Amino acid sequence: MTHRTDIRFVLNGRDISVPDVAADRTLLDFLRLDRRLTGTKEGCAEGDCGACTVLVGRLTGTGLRYEPVNACIRFLASVDGCHVVTVEHLSGPDGRLHPVQQAMVEHHGSQCGFCTPGFVMSLYALWMQVPEPTVTQVETALQGNLCRCTGYEPIVRAAVAVSRYGTPASDHLNAERDAMTARLTALKDGKRVVTGPEDNRAILPASADDLADCLLAYPEATIVAGATDVGLWVTKFLRRIGPAIFTGHLDELKTVTQQGASLLIGAGASYSDCQDILSEHLPHLAPYWDRIAGWQVRNMGTVGGNIANGSPIGDTPPVLIALGAEITLRRGAERRALPLQDFFIDYGKQDRAPGEFVESIRVPLPGADDLNAAYKISKRRDEDISSVAAGIRMTVRDGRISGARIAFGGMAATPKRATAAETALNGQPWARGSFEAAARALAGDFTPLTDWRASADYRMRAARNLLRRFYLEHDAETDAQVQLAIA
Repeated sequence: MTHRTDIRFVLNGRDISVPDVAADRTLLDFLRLDRRLTGTKEGCAEGDCGACTVLVGRLTGTGLRYEPVNACIRFLASVDGCHVVTVEHLSGPDGRLHPVQQAMVEHHGSQCGFCTPGFVMSLYALWMQVPEPTVTQVETALQGNLCRCTGYEPIVRAAVAVSRYGTPASDHLNAERDAMTARLTALKDGKRVVTGPEDNRAILPASADDLADCLLAYPEATIVAGATDVGLWVTKFLRRIGPAIFTGHLDELKTVTQQGASLLIGAGASYSDCQDILSEHLPHLAPYWDRIAGWQVRNMGTVGGNIANGSPIGDTPPVLIALGAEITLRRGAERRALPLQDFFIDYGKQDRAPGEFVESIRVPLPGADDLNAAYKISKRRDEDISSVAAGIRMTVRDGRISGARIAFGGMAATPKRATAAETALNGQPWARGSFEAAARALAGDFTPLTDWRASADYRMRAARNLLRRFYLEHDAETDAQVQLAIA
């Protein structure tokens, strides 16, 4: 197959071609060191603080879509075919402040200013999507931006007031949308990209079929989808990841569709790609989904990657296991399906052969008599790693429980079903006593560890209380004042 050796994209208003791009070269380093676009800051270098936020525009099935992302853990190779927008590009031709910047000035939304460009870029993305946002929408959009001196109240006020200073219709990104769409379309040449030094090579397959071929040729290559995990391997652990095969540009892996009584999620679909359809068909996941990292990470991170990395504290496996999800693994032209719960073998070990990759996730939709819940316990409410995560599904007919599926993360070396607790519930009446018995049975399912996120005793207490919470939230006889509506 013919291939090219440079990464091509549009940076603000300029066409860029970068040859010999190493797999671990970050977008942030390119912007600050190569292009001297120093408005984009380096803070945490792990996608938590938002100081490095830029917009990345990419072509989708519904047109050109701009999303805020973390440049510190976004690799340069992954922006091939995209439009990268930094804070320097916001001011108009006459040099006047952008409406978002003007609102921040007028409402005193900045003190030291270090975090301000990142806040501005996140608010810019929100303003283009929702010109008149609610406070809740602003707070959700800013989950991935941290401020240590100004305080969030004036920043929220500025966000709500942006449209007093201008309208998205007159913004130059919208005014030039058709022209930019044409420029990005011209960059799509359908070729495989192979770039960088031999020991640190970046490979961008031309298609999903080409991805399968690449992994047969490089079975030990690092697969990079959203880089929200792999990015930290580079920035925090200084690991070499080459050869790395990038998949974030493959539209075939990003589809999210309803097929009969199931949702089929492409492994490359980001959390943001999935959010609307999950909220429609699995409404219990909507508040849970908003607590996965911050907006920038949800725009980059993929459901397939969250599964494939095998983390025992991944946010999505427990809730998907509870729903009875299965995954499709592909190696070359061969595919096999297996229940998601069986993919996780032991800590750091998954049922995935060299050259094999997660291609899709199938999630059965609940029935009319099913009760569902998704819970996450963490030190911070927003943008934090789980101490304990839980997914619960069961059917209740004529006051009796059947088909209980309970899965936890953070309680064992892998995401794992609580089979003893399930057995304690199946066939039992819908009653507090049944859930108390299930809570006691958790001791037979898990022997949690103590680490810096939580002690073993805390984890067990939390897991038991989540079963009690499930009962309280769904019991028709429970006083409404003790029901808990927010995960």
